[in-house]
Amino acid sequence: MINYTIQVMLFQALFLAVYDFFLKKETFFKWNRLYLLGTPFLAFIIPLLKFASFTNTVPQEYIVQLPTVIINPQAVLETTVKTPSSLINLTTVFYAGIVLFILLFFVRLFKIVKLINTHKVINKNTYKLVLLNEKQSAFSFFNFIFIHKSFLEKEDLQIIKHELVHCKQYHSVDLLLFEILKIAMWFNPLVYVFQHRITVLHEYISDAEVVKEVDKKSYFNKLLAETFNVEHISFINQFYKQSLIKKRIAMITKNKSQKMKQLKYLLLIPLLFSMLLYMSCTKGVEFELEDVENALNKENVISDGKYFEGKNGKMFLGTSLAGKEVMYEDFTEKEKELFDKFSDKDFPNLEMKIVIDTNGDRVLFLKTNFKSVTTQKTYEYEKGEDVPFSIIDEVPVFPGCEGTQEELRKCLQEKITEYVSVNFNSDLANDLGLQQGVKRIFVLFKIDKDGTITDVQARAPHQSLADEAIRVIESLPKMIPGKQKGEVVGVKYSLPIAFKVE
Repeated sequence: MINYTIQVMLFQALFLAVYDFFLKKETFFKWNRLYLLGTPFLAFIIPLLKFASFTNTVPQEYIVQLPTVIINPQAVLETTVKTPSSLINLTTVFYAGIVLFILLFFVRLFKIVKLINTHKVINKNTYKLVLLNEKQSAFSFFNFIFIHKSFLEKEDLQIIKHELVHCKQYHSVDLLLFEILKIAMWFNPLVYVFQHRITVLHEYISDAEVVKEVDKKSYFNKLLAETFNVEHISFINQFYKQSLIKKRIAMITKNKSQKMKQLKYLLLIPLLFSMLLYMSCTKGVEFELEDVENALNKENVISDGKYFEGKNGKMFLGTSLAGKEVMYEDFTEKEKELFDKFSDKDFPNLEMKIVIDTNGDRVLFLKTNFKSVTTQKTYEYEKGEDVPFSIIDEVPVFPGCEGTQEELRKCLQEKITEYVSVNFNSDLANDLGLQQGVKRIFVLFKIDKDGTITDVQARAPHQSLADEAIRVIESLPKMIPGKQKGEVVGVKYSLPIAFKVE
């Protein structure tokens, strides 16, 4: 979910950058309106699209997720289970934000309804005038136009004409769409920027329609001469807003953009293509390092029965299965459907179990020792290309391991885990000034074509810990490299390490 949200925000930022740099100053108001309405919502759809033609064309990198190395497991588990409940629950904060913004929306809506109910309303053919007694303001909301009664007495119709354009073109619908988006993504600053951009554009559209019938000079003199008390409501169209006056006058006096400049909208084609290419070339349901890191940093994640959101949906991370295993014949229909899905030949190394835990709850367990799963139905190997551990013909062999390919795979994982547990100096962390508790390191490395360990990278709470992890991994013995279709290939791995700081 976090990765999806980041992708949405990234695509919204790219769409916004195209608008600000290439489209904002043009007079193609209707096209710009469509752009601003469509692109922020399109950003939600693109991350869900993956095209096999792109996936098969562009080489992908695969990372095998090894099981977490837990140094002194008992201490780690005890510390994890006793994690204080005062830690911030991001899910709770997210939903609390949604509730708060829903309340703010209804407070503002109530404010508008109150203005309608407490002031005189004049019914016209296509709109309604709400005459304000105190606030010398002018704004519109759907087919309601709010103005101070003195403007009507002075027959100041330019204001009404301006607001009427907002009513006829349903500009309030645009703003309400962004209000809904703000509720769902209240933490996303780009939504507020998009709403501001379309608010400015609404004023350009209304100004352009009015100056077709009145003199431009007298119209923008009116903008400069009047001072209103502005209603601070984000989903109403205001005739006067001081921060927009300069921009509106500049746009009123601007010559119409040449039609040739409409070709700027073609920039969307390479931008969309790049986004789709990026999404199609990600690893589908394969676990990535960030998924594991986010999971392991959550409260109680190592204790049995806790889940995290991975690219395969809800995944379980744990050191053991505590409870009675449920046999297949006792599965529910939904559980059988899920089990059959993960037992499919396309997921050969993913193990699923269901147990009744000590609390009597049914716990879905997807074993994380087996990782490199891909959405591709087939994998076309090219000479010299690194190959996923789960589909490789001959896996890398740790010195001393023997047996079938499955036994060699399991032996490699166990030997690496054992080697790191023995050789990693966890006492090093006690002298680094780190807070007490469970700490985690995340390592990436590759068993190259000659069997050596290369490309070692590490991320840790302190650089000394990262250096120690790199030292240990680089000291792994030389192995027999993996093979695919008779060709020697490299295989990439990620390895989480968990330990306790006293």
